[in-house]
Formats: sequence, structure tokens, C-alpha cells
Amino acid sequence: MTTPQLDPSEIAACLQVRDLTDPACGDHAMQTLLATIVEQLTTRWDSRARTVRPRPLVSIEDNYDRLGYDPEAVTRDRRYTRYTSDTTMLRSHTSAGIPPALRALATEQHPPTDLLLVLPGVSYRRDVIDRLHIGTPHQVDLWRLTRDQPPTPADLDDMIATVVAAALPAAHWRTQPAVHPYTASGLQVDVEADGEWVELAECGLAASHVLAGAGLDPGRWSGLALGMGLDRALMLRKRIPDIRLLRASEPRIAEQMLDLAPWRPISMMPPVRRDLSIVADATTDAELLGDRARSALGSEADMLESLTIRAVTDHEQLPVAAQQRLGTRSGQANLLVRAVLRPLDSTLTDHQANILRDRIYAALHHGPHPEWAAPSTSPHEQSQPARRGGMSTREPH
Repeated sequence: MTTPQLDPSEIAACLQVRDLTDPACGDHAMQTLLATIVEQLTTRWDSRARTVRPRPLVSIEDNYDRLGYDPEAVTRDRRYTRYTSDTTMLRSHTSAGIPPALRALATEQHPPTDLLLVLPGVSYRRDVIDRLHIGTPHQVDLWRLTRDQPPTPADLDDMIATVVAAALPAAHWRTQPAVHPYTASGLQVDVEADGEWVELAECGLAASHVLAGAGLDPGRWSGLALGMGLDRALMLRKRIPDIRLLRASEPRIAEQMLDLAPWRPISMMPPVRRDLSIVADATTDAELLGDRARSALGSEADMLESLTIRAVTDHEQLPVAAQQRLGTRSGQANLLVRAVLRPLDSTLTDHQANILRDRIYAALHHGPHPEWAAPSTSPHEQSQPARRGGMSTREPH
């Protein structure tokens, strides 16, 4: 069966996203944070670090199959994965670079006996939109590979303690069991922030099937595997309140993203809210809506602070009059969606907000009777009859 795929323009837009972990894309505090973590680990172990930056386009086999993901795993669903062909995709995690990195290690004539693989970069996901999430998060995979030196759960605890101390000095941390297809004895690492526990990383002993599949003898080779979200780590380190600030170009913000000093708040613009009453498939979720909204706004996607589903009413639950007015059919639902627009460095006029609202609405609404807010710049208005409507605040039906 053919896998639904991104079109070339969507792929190009994803590949143009700046990688804050890469010095070639300009200096950023994220690089300083990562360098600190790597230095602390290699010093602790007296091991050699090797940074690998594979291309974002990877094989589906490396991203899922060779890491041990079940063929029916929900994460493979097109709602969460950006497929580019029947065999390739934009990596959903930096772990996709691990199988080829291990294959390369297996071909070396004189490999190091203690190696730290460092795989940082951007991952590509369909995710909710809020101040902590983005569709192109930064991650790093840290895999310690040792020959004839099998690690123990105590070594894993030592790795966690070293990473947390380097990233978030003096932070309290805890672990709880977690299942990953590419680790054994998996753990989730949480840190305490403002009285709450926040997930920082996931880790475990490197699974023998991953090593063997890459050509490394699991009787001799073993390792520790840890994956961490660098956006969240940096936000916690600097106490940054909004993930969009990490990539902001406004000078007052950008200059604060060059070191690990605490975030100094600057004036933020007032939010502009628009409530959208849309028709969509009944299975539509916030992740899918977020992805469509980002694609619709393109370079202006960072103006969208959040997109939330406030209510869902299936076609069968709607009064007949509402079914006719909305043009819903079986398998669809009426969703009330709230979009919060807040540019980081300017104020939106009502007209500008309505234009952005209409671009989002055009991408989300799948009914026959659209309602636009902007007077003459609404998407598709030239080809579709439309009723005028301002910002809708009513609940569905």
C-alpha cells in the first residue's frame, strides 16, 4: 500500500529549518549546552567522542525497523510521521542515525574500545502547538559503545547523573521505567522544575538486536543509550518561557540565545484570539491540525502561539439544521478550534490577524460552506462562494 507522502514544497520547507545544534548554521546557546554535556561524559569515562550529523532524509528501515519498532506501532502512522517516499522519511528522532553509525563502526579495522557517539540535530514531527512543543524539535542521541566492557544499570545511573549535572546543575532528578524498542532496562529521566516533574531524557542499555543488526558482535560490544530533547533542556537551563524564542531573530531575543545566562524577560505583544468553527474528519486530532496550520502559515508559523481543540461534535450528534448549515456528512465532525496569534516582535492589526486566521481556516476546514473573516484577501475566495463571518465564538452547533 502506498504511504501518503509530503509534497516537494513541504519537504523543502522542512529542510530549510535552522538547526540550532550545528555551528554551520550560526552560534547558539544550544551548542554550548551540548558541548558541556559531551565534555563531562568523556571526562568521566575517558572515552572518545564522535559527532555524527546524518542527513535529515533517512530510510524508514533505519528510523523504525532496525531500531526494533513493531510494524504496527502507532508512531508509524502518517499522523505522526513525515514520509517522503515509500522507503524514505524525514527522521522522527535522531536515533534514526544510530543504525548507520553502528554499521560504520562495524567496518573499522581498529575501532576505539570506548566510544561516545553524539548525534544531534532537528527531528520532524506532527505535534501539538503550545509554548513547549514545535514540529521541528532538536534532539541528541548519546550512545556509549564499549568493547569487552559490559555496562551495568549502575553505569546507566552514573550516565544520567553526569548528563543532568552538566545540563541543569543542582537539579533534582528521578527515573521511572520506560519501554523503548532499542534499549533494555529502559528508563525515563525527569527533573524537578518549579515544583513539577518534567521529562528530560530517556535511556537504557543498548539493545543487543540493534548492535547485531549493524554487524557488531553483541558478545563483545555493548553500550548505553540516552536520548534527550535539547529545546526543553535549554529552556529549563535558561528558564525560557516559550519555545519560539529559541529561533527568534529579534535582536533583543537573539542576543540572549548566545550563552547559558538566565533569560531576561522582554516586553511581549498582546495575544489575538480567533475561534474557528470547522468541519473535519472525526478522527482529526490536535497534532494533525497543528501540522496543517504550520504548513499553511509557512514562514509566519511562529506567529501562532497555540492551536487547541475546545469542542468536538460528531455529525450524528448535530441537529439537522446544523448539519445542513455546516454541510457535514457521516465520518465528519464540527470542531471548535481556538487559535492564539502572538508575534514575538510586533503587534497584529485586526485585519492582519483575520488574514492569518483565514489561512489557518482554509487549511483546516473541510466543509462545503466556508466562512471568511478578511474582506477580500480570503484564501480561495475567487473560486468559492463564501459567507462573511467575523471571529466565531460560539460552540459547535
